[in-house]
Amino acid sequence: MRGDRVLVDTDRGQVIATIAVATRRMSVGDPLRRVVRLANDADTRARDRLVDKEREAYLFCKLRAKEQHLPIKVVRCEYPLSPGGRVLFYFASEERIDFRDLVRDLGQRLRARVEMRQIGVRDEAKMVGGIGSCGRELCCSTFLPGFVPVSIKMAKDQGLVLNPTKVSGQCGRLKCCLVYEHATYAEMRKGLPKVGKRVITETGEGRVVEVDVLRQRVRVAFGPGESETFPAGAVRPMFPSGGHEPPEPPEPPEPEPEPEPQIN
Repeated sequence: MRGDRVLVDTDRGQVIATIAVATRRMSVGDPLRRVVRLANDADTRARDRLVDKEREAYLFCKLRAKEQHLPIKVVRCEYPLSPGGRVLFYFASEERIDFRDLVRDLGQRLRARVEMRQIGVRDEAKMVGGIGSCGRELCCSTFLPGFVPVSIKMAKDQGLVLNPTKVSGQCGRLKCCLVYEHATYAEMRKGLPKVGKRVITETGEGRVVEVDVLRQRVRVAFGPGESETFPAGAVRPMFPSGGHEPPEPPEPPEPEPEPEPQIN
């Protein structure tokens, strides 16, 4: 049932997970994780003990990496519940690292098989978690199963200010939420004139200076300091599709400065 805690097989070993969606028949493309059984009190106590071991191993790994002058950022340590499993360390780095000495020291200290996994900035944000600019927990650390490509064109299509602090997430990359409404904006933008195109309105001829996709409105400028907003249906292009809009006349060249007089 929803909310039950279960043991799930993963590529990292057995972990405790919480059921988010009740059982139902549905078609899936990729195979789902195998649920072993319901988690009991013994599993919970074992998980609590492993949390303390993970904290100690994490701090020791950071100390040894600093002593060995390795340019890495240790992000997380994981002890799987399955017996005989590996101890996984996740780290971020901008270059390839030779961490054989670090793995040897960790193996001697932890008495276990150690595996180091390098991750990117998006995976780092997903593991660490945090609060986004919207005031909610990060999507990647709550419900997103994986990352999808995000482009700056999605921000342009939605009319967002192309400021890195506005369109970038905690990881420093473009926000994943730019994907959520992009299909809606792309569909509603069909048939709307682009900014800079010349159009005909009931007031006269003008040039599009702003397009409100959600409200289906277009703001047209007729001259310096003179503009008006119209419904999208009340604006038609001056040059139909397939026609060529004549280029604007070039600005007159600036006069060359007169040469300075030479003093002998």
